[in-house]
Amino acid sequence: MNLGPKDGILLEMTTCISSKGQIVLPAAIRQRDGIAPGETFAIERLDRGDYRLTRLTRPANAGLVDWLLACPAKGFYTPIPSESTDSL
Repeated sequence: MNLGPKDGILLEMTTCISSKGQIVLPAAIRQRDGIAPGETFAIERLDRGDYRLTRLTRPANAGLVDWLLACPAKGFYTPIPSESTDSL
C-alpha cells in the first residue's frame, strides 16, 4: 500500500484476480469510499493493460449535503407551541 506524503491519500494498491475472474478491491479502498457488497461498477478497457473502474451506484447519502444546503435560510423554521405530553 502506498499512501500520499501529507494527507494519507491512497495513491496505489495492488490486488489479484481470483480463480473465478473476480477483482477484489482492497479493504482500505472500500472503507475510504464507503463501498458496500452488491454495488455495481462499470469497467472500461482504455488500452491493453489499462482499465477504468467506475462506480455506478451512488453512496447512500449522496446528494444529502446539496439537499441540506438548499433548505430555506436560517430562522425560517419556527416551532409551534404545543402542550406537554408528560401528563398523558
